[in-house]
Amino acid sequence: MKPIILVDSSSDLPRDFVEHNNLIFVSLICNLDEKNYEDDFGETLSYSHFYKRLREGAMPTTSQVNIFNFEEIFRKHALKKEPIIYLAFDSAISGTYNSAVIARQHILEEIKEADITIIDTRSASIGEGLLVYKVLEMLKNDVSKEEIIDWIEDNKFNIRHYFVVEDLFHLQRGGRISPTKAKVGTLLNIKPLLDINKSGELINIANIRGRKKAIKSLAEYFHKNMNDKSLDVVGIIHGDCLEDALILKNLLEENYNFKEVLLNHVGPVIASHTGAGIIGLAFLGKERPE
Repeated sequence: MKPIILVDSSSDLPRDFVEHNNLIFVSLICNLDEKNYEDDFGETLSYSHFYKRLREGAMPTTSQVNIFNFEEIFRKHALKKEPIIYLAFDSAISGTYNSAVIARQHILEEIKEADITIIDTRSASIGEGLLVYKVLEMLKNDVSKEEIIDWIEDNKFNIRHYFVVEDLFHLQRGGRISPTKAKVGTLLNIKPLLDINKSGELINIANIRGRKKAIKSLAEYFHKNMNDKSLDVVGIIHGDCLEDALILKNLLEENYNFKEVLLNHVGPVIASHTGAGIIGLAFLGKERPE
């Protein structure tokens, strides 16, 4: 029996991709203007409204998927004797993975034969989404559940992420950098370039002066870290700055022919912490640094 694939909304996949593939997903929560919204790939809380409020100075908060939501889904498929694989948001960034682990334990106490696999992808946003993309390809080719799990564990640290952050004052308001760093960085037009290491932690690998140079650097990091698997699919995400995302897409396509490019907004859960204007790139490439 083919496994059911469960994803979460922090994978930042395009909604039409989610719908076309009939993906089952759980939603993290974004609290904006004292109202809780399910992050469901832009349906309930539109990207346009969310980013408008961000630019007006709103400081949304987020919360992980709760245990009860996972139990409902796990129980439903366990009763049907359907195996399920959950590709979880990076545990170094969110507690959602831990909620799923606890829910699995509860369901196994209730239904001993339940077949539930939870994988900490150590990835975020469209990087997590690329693992989903690859798993769906394998299912179409009748790859077994065990082979899918092995492939993910063998390749998850080859998912490379690079993000350029635009709004330093948003990072300051969220307590992630000091007011001095935000002010000086903004005055000097500094754009932090972030990576995700093997521990799933966000690390600052460079500070680049100027938006254009920062976008170009994303293409350069692709070139440095690509391999023979990189041209299958690449993911580009943006914080409501589609023109810049298309510039990055064109820079990449000038030199490479991709089978597919997944292009989407950064969803409200991740963008609540990064601010508007973020632009990012994810691909399957050389192994990550420690």
